[in-house]
Amino acid sequence: MLFPLYWMVNASFQTNQQLARRSPHWLPLDGTLSGYENALSQQGGHLLASLIIAAGATALTLALAAPAAYALAQLRSPGGRTLLTVLLVVQLVPGIVMANALYRIFASARILNSALALILADATLAVPFAVLIMRAFMIAIPRSLLEAAALDGAGVVRTFWRIVLPVSRNALITSGLFAFLLAWGDFLFATTLNLNSTTWKPVTLGLYDYIGAGTNTTSWNSVMATAVISSLPAALLLAVVQRHIAVGLTSGAVRE
Repeated sequence: MLFPLYWMVNASFQTNQQLARRSPHWLPLDGTLSGYENALSQQGGHLLASLIIAAGATALTLALAAPAAYALAQLRSPGGRTLLTVLLVVQLVPGIVMANALYRIFASARILNSALALILADATLAVPFAVLIMRAFMIAIPRSLLEAAALDGAGVVRTFWRIVLPVSRNALITSGLFAFLLAWGDFLFATTLNLNSTTWKPVTLGLYDYIGAGTNTTSWNSVMATAVISSLPAALLLAVVQRHIAVGLTSGAVRE
């Protein structure tokens, strides 16, 4: 499983002449940074676009999913069970079906080929999953804690902001990370909703064009360097918040 990742890093430091040999070096003994220089100069704007889109989708997902999960977990709102069933069913809908529907909607709203279109599309997939993750955590919050806040005069909104959100930090981090990774690695929506844009083209589409254009198939060190750079944000985030992910996914799993 790790060998393709190793070869990606190894190839990114080798020259095109070294990679063209029948037996490329297993280690970049005579390494070069030319691939990374080309990647940053040609794909740097796409990396920035992906970062903005992923951050926007993550913020929108948490802003919508957190209060929805709180309402379903603690407020016992009418129709909550039905909504949970709908959220589960949504997870089974193929992405291409949603992409086609969103294309018609965004075309009518005239927001195609923009960062807003991709942020909304990525959040559409991330919100149901985030609601399910956070509800499983929030439903395990002791009722006595919320009742104590109510006795102190805190309303529903203040209790949510001052009590529920701080306690649900691990679930928020987990949901936010999954939303970020979903938006960062998205290719389907980028291909469908961002066909003609050059300003807000994410790195997944930029890398696809980088290879598919036919002009860079001999610059594999640049291609591999772009892949390495685009993998770094996800790898760093996973390394930093790994502990929170484990707690966020398992909390509430044994209580309903």
